[in-house]
Amino acid sequence: MQMTVEQRKLHFDLTHVGLRAQATAAGLVQLCKELERAGVIDAEAVGRVKAAIADDIAVTAPRSVRPEVYRQDVMRRLDSIFSGEKKLGAAEGLAFDTNAQA
Repeated sequence: MQMTVEQRKLHFDLTHVGLRAQATAAGLVQLCKELERAGVIDAEAVGRVKAAIADDIAVTAPRSVRPEVYRQDVMRRLDSIFSGEKKLGAAEGLAFDTNAQA
């Protein structure tokens, strides 16, 4: 999976401004839920938001994991977060598939 120049620029711009905080992410998730519930945006729009998040996170995929595998795992986790169905635990416990070599 090749990151576009725009995706990389957005990632580094957001990092430098400090918008990678959990509070910002929590607010974005809640905003998406509220907008979807109010009928302002549909499930496809929420999917595009999640895809943008996953694309940005994939920029920093560990070298030991194929970016496609890493992004798929991130998307599964985002689906869980946005649906509110499952608690994911601490970030230290994340178990990305490190057997899928780049």
